[in-house]
Amino acid sequence: MSKDKKEIPAKRLLDGVNVPADIRGFSAEELKQLADEVREETIQAVSITGGHLGASLGVVELTVALHHVFDTPDDRLIWDVSHQSYPHKILTGRRDRIRTLRQGGGLSGFTKRSESEYDPFGAAHSSTSISAGLGMSVARDLSGGANNVIAVIGDGAMSAGMAYEAMNNAGSMDSRLIVILNDNDMSIAPPVGAMSAYLSRLISSKPYRSIRHFAREVAGKFPRRVEETARRAEEYARGILTGGTLFEEMGFFYIGPVDGHNLDHLLPVLNNLRDSDERQPVLLHVVTEKGHGYQPAEDAADKYHGVSKFDVVTGEQAKSDSNIPSYTNVFAQALLSEAERDDKIVAITGAMPAGTGLDKFGAAFPDRCFDVGIAEQHAVTFAAGLAAEGYKPFAAIYSTFLQRGYDQIVHDVAIQGLPVRFAIDRAGLVGADGATHAGAFDLAYLTCLPGFVVMAAADEAELVHMVATAAAIDDRPSAFRYPRGEGVGVEIPEQGVPLEIGKGRIVREGKTIAILSLGTRLAEATAAADELASKGWSTTVADARFAKPLDEDLIRRLAAEHQVMITIEEGSAGGFGAHVMQFLANNGLFDDGLKFRTMVLPDNFIDQDKPDAQYELAGLKRRDMVATALLALGEEAAAATVLRPRRA
Repeated sequence: MSKDKKEIPAKRLLDGVNVPADIRGFSAEELKQLADEVREETIQAVSITGGHLGASLGVVELTVALHHVFDTPDDRLIWDVSHQSYPHKILTGRRDRIRTLRQGGGLSGFTKRSESEYDPFGAAHSSTSISAGLGMSVARDLSGGANNVIAVIGDGAMSAGMAYEAMNNAGSMDSRLIVILNDNDMSIAPPVGAMSAYLSRLISSKPYRSIRHFAREVAGKFPRRVEETARRAEEYARGILTGGTLFEEMGFFYIGPVDGHNLDHLLPVLNNLRDSDERQPVLLHVVTEKGHGYQPAEDAADKYHGVSKFDVVTGEQAKSDSNIPSYTNVFAQALLSEAERDDKIVAITGAMPAGTGLDKFGAAFPDRCFDVGIAEQHAVTFAAGLAAEGYKPFAAIYSTFLQRGYDQIVHDVAIQGLPVRFAIDRAGLVGADGATHAGAFDLAYLTCLPGFVVMAAADEAELVHMVATAAAIDDRPSAFRYPRGEGVGVEIPEQGVPLEIGKGRIVREGKTIAILSLGTRLAEATAAADELASKGWSTTVADARFAKPLDEDLIRRLAAEHQVMITIEEGSAGGFGAHVMQFLANNGLFDDGLKFRTMVLPDNFIDQDKPDAQYELAGLKRRDMVATALLALGEEAAAATVLRPRRA
């Protein structure tokens, strides 16, 4: 795999490993062989399933060392984000299912409490590990326990404020917590080597820490000025040698940096930390390389952060046969088009330039594109500041990540009526990433805010027009949502045309049933209308376009002219359908016997699967619309022939 990879011996150690206890007696040389085998197993598995390969390859040696040294699961091992947890899953009784990663009915691509006792905390969003670890440490202390708690967090995740809030709290408490900073971007660490490893081993050892404690006691007998000078001198010396002054100032005992791929360096330090009885939180700084040990990943610009299925020998990833662009790319091109004509347009992303398509915007307008790191709260208020000064910020943030900036949306944007434009990617169900990344709640949490304009694109052309609409709205905040994946294949206009605010459109005229769709269920709604027509029921299909403000004239017309009215959206209860229902009720539009139904995502989290299968489980497919209409009309027998047992 790697240019310096050694040939793996014929006897495979991994075949005899079912749980971490099986490797506790391994020698350092056996652990090195095991790491090679785990790396190979990870590459083979992800070549079949796709997933987060680079991050997992970067922590192979660290994972092996942690499970060798610590008594997991009694010792709690928390992986921040946990997209690097594939080697961890291989070593914790899930190797036989590792080729089901991110598949329907298979293993989650992240840690999950319900999946294994070795996953003490579920994750997929970044920067939660230190907070959770501190909570577990305090719970242990309150219960009189003695187990270790280890949180592994990446340097990228350290850009989020939550990590520093947790460290600030932990540094003020006398609770044992081990934080491992996995620095795989060299963004913090100076060069590492033998001297650094020696110093880290020395500093983490009990004799050094005992001497340090003794020195503090002695210094305390001297006048305060002398004591303070001695303390500063020692911290300064360690900061110069190791680069850990920042963490020391936050109350952590800093060790490192250590080469995270060198087990001879890692094991002694981890053993020292395990055997320490000091109650101060510790930060171990480990330097790793994303994609380590697999040449195609090492050579790639993104280190194979997220990959589709690929050829193990060449590293070439499988490509879609479709020529239909993704919604993300459609948004990116539409925003570029608007920005070429308006130099007030700026773009903001939270560490997801490629994921949101803003890498293209950044290449074209480097001075007008801002990647603020994993800091959605800051991103929202930063955008608000830009809007307050007359600029036109587009904050491109995944629906599930925008949840993290909700207070800022309310306080810093909505209350002040600032025209921040939110481009909400990954709206609806997202497939292999499962519940943690599903954009299920943005319709509910945005449509309740006064003054907001909330749109949902039914197809690629509509998305282009909504980008233009948002650019034209300059007196209030707005948002437009669109899903992950490819569009439906409609012709895309070269330039968007602003839509009339709060106005939907009729797609098909009918007489008995009205389906009012918001978002990309529109194609399914049209197919449902075809099937209903084949059964003798005339159906109107409308595209709401706006979840807020509602098209009240359209809703009145649909209610007055049809026996049954159905709303459908790719979001949770409490969103578009709830607002339509409230409008109907408050205006007496139910009084003449209108049969009204809402179709939303179910009141449960949906695990990873193909998006089409997820929407089937959610009951938001064509046949579900047909059955809903027939049941509303009292045609139970006909509805029963449409529905069939769903997969559990």
